[in-house]
Amino acid sequence: MALTDGYIPVAILVIIGIAFPFIIMGVGGLLRPTKPEKEKYVSYECGIVPTGEGQYQHNVQFYMIAILFAVFDVEVVFMFPWAVVFNQLGMFAFIEMAIFIVILCIGLGYAWKEGALEWA
Repeated sequence: MALTDGYIPVAILVIIGIAFPFIIMGVGGLLRPTKPEKEKYVSYECGIVPTGEGQYQHNVQFYMIAILFAVFDVEVVFMFPWAVVFNQLGMFAFIEMAIFIVILCIGLGYAWKEGALEWA
């Protein structure tokens, strides 16, 4: 048994994973009905003529809060396995996590000071 024998299933899976979207899109293109009509090319098919701008500027505050939520959510994911094996890790791991939490608190304080948590 050669060293590369274990990689053959992985190579097959990669090839299938790359080819699958192209195959599905091709089959879909052949099977789906096509009726190019004038109404199909307007923005909405509801019969109402669109008015005004199609794009508008969103409030950046929403994105700031979403990014902060994602950052702190990921940090909790890092803390959970640490808490599960806390008794086996010892004092060094406790000090590391304390430094980690202090850095998070500094980041939260900075975001709070800059007004990223204000919804106005």
